Amino acid sequence: MTVFLCSKCGTAITPELTVLATIPDVSYDERDGNKETRRAPSTIPRGRYAIGLEPWGHPYVVQDDQEDPKPAQSRGLMVLGEEGFVISAGSRQTVLVHPDDAGLQPLPNWENSMGCCGPTGDKGLNRACPCGAPVATLAADCFGPHELHLDPVRTYAFSQ
Repeated sequence: MTVFLCSKCGTAITPELTVLATIPDVSYDERDGNKETRRAPSTIPRGRYAIGLEPWGHPYVVQDDQEDPKPAQSRGLMVLGEEGFVISAGSRQTVLVHPDDAGLQPLPNWENSMGCCGPTGDKGLNRACPCGAPVATLAADCFGPHELHLDPVRTYAFSQ
């Protein structure tokens, strides 16, 4: 079992979690989504976590092939920046957890939490430890995956 803690203050920000061998596929079928929030089901089940091997999240760089752009990150959608379609140059090894498995709060003034039905997750860290340190990015809008990414530098794992 593993607990994830804030690198700044050492506070446990998750309960004990069990690792998944791989990241489950994301359901984009509207019938699977929450009827009230319009969000897809969480990528990660409660009580579990997975490690993302691909770059994820902010910052982004312009894609070389603008005629045939790729999704900005795994399990994500295409993102159009000011200079064209972009791809993630963000952290590898982010820890994916169910959003309800972390005791985090939005950043002040809901910084980086823009979206239609929830934060898109493409503006950077948007969730903080109770001590106030930004530690994670929540992606919870109605048109993409529903997942929480713990920053691999701002959090750390403790296994018993």
